[in-house]
Amino acid sequence: MGTTQQQHHATITRRAFASGLATIAIGLGITGCSSNTDGGSNAGSGMNSSSEGAEPTTVRIGALKGPTGMGLVGLMDAAGMFAASDAAATDDGSSGDAVATDTPVGTDPAGIGALENDYEFTLAGSADELAPQLIQGDLDVLCVPANLAATLYQKTEGAVTVLCVNTLGVLDIVEAGETIHDITDLAGRTIYSAGRGSTPQYALEYLLRENGIDPETDVTIQWASEHAECLAALQADPSIVCMLPQPFATSALAKVEGARIALDLTEVWDETVAANGGNSQLITGVAVARSAFASEHPAAVEELLDAYAASVDFVNDDPSAAAQLIEAADIVTAQVAERAIPYCNIVCMTGAEMAGALTGYLQTLYDADPASVGGAMPGDDFCYGA
Repeated sequence: MGTTQQQHHATITRRAFASGLATIAIGLGITGCSSNTDGGSNAGSGMNSSSEGAEPTTVRIGALKGPTGMGLVGLMDAAGMFAASDAAATDDGSSGDAVATDTPVGTDPAGIGALENDYEFTLAGSADELAPQLIQGDLDVLCVPANLAATLYQKTEGAVTVLCVNTLGVLDIVEAGETIHDITDLAGRTIYSAGRGSTPQYALEYLLRENGIDPETDVTIQWASEHAECLAALQADPSIVCMLPQPFATSALAKVEGARIALDLTEVWDETVAANGGNSQLITGVAVARSAFASEHPAAVEELLDAYAASVDFVNDDPSAAAQLIEAADIVTAQVAERAIPYCNIVCMTGAEMAGALTGYLQTLYDADPASVGGAMPGDDFCYGA
């Protein structure tokens, strides 16, 4: 994509691409996925139907190097984010030159078509890097853990609104062995994970407590700054276990001898909630917008949600093609992405369906620990279009 600058996080834009200045960072995401995609993509259709007559604007989007970024790659491509040099290449065997293989990169494989608005994308390794940019007005939309969205709502006194749920249950327990078959088997073990203070921590602690394990005394949880630390720890000491999101759980299977996915925590969540008489889903990620931006640019928000839904459908329906865009975005390799996508709960859930699912999930977290959602449940204006 022209010149790629390696930095902690970077912004890529359609206009910048046209001038050869587009950049994207290599980083790590904190979200992951599971196989159920019943949430679907229900944002609607007709990308430009309501934007006629509206003044075009630039939509500045932040996302993480994980399923939230993976679900956006169709939109990124439609917005002109990828150059031919981003496509996979092979040696032609004669001249030694790299020859681009057949690739969907740059062809709008999601079928989104012409966009009325411009789009900028900032990909980073953690939500902590990007949340201040949203609050300060340097981003318009940000993909964040669901509980962080609620916390931002409280901290900004309602200045953010959730546009969609983009990732359902994402977390897996990975071990190098055959010792863990039930959540109760984690008692007495050392668990490595990234994501302290967000969905991974609160989901894990909830599941442990509800299954009779005190996270303070019955297990040792080592919070790492990134997933690579967890993998390194597992390679060094096979007796530990890791909690990893997809696609990093899939990547671990190839990097750690004997590694396997021992528990799908989405399934454990469903079983635990049902046993308690509840009805909430495990929701990992959402896309939030600055409320001021959403109110000032409703047509741009509608175009974004329509294009986002089309992008998500493309990723889920054609993992092979989507994987090449994911590699072009420097999220993970195409090989890992293609293997992981079928197990990723990448969705675009909007409106009343979003509000019902998100409220149920946040209520479960609030009942267990009010601080996990910012100390109070969000107000009725939390969910856009609900």
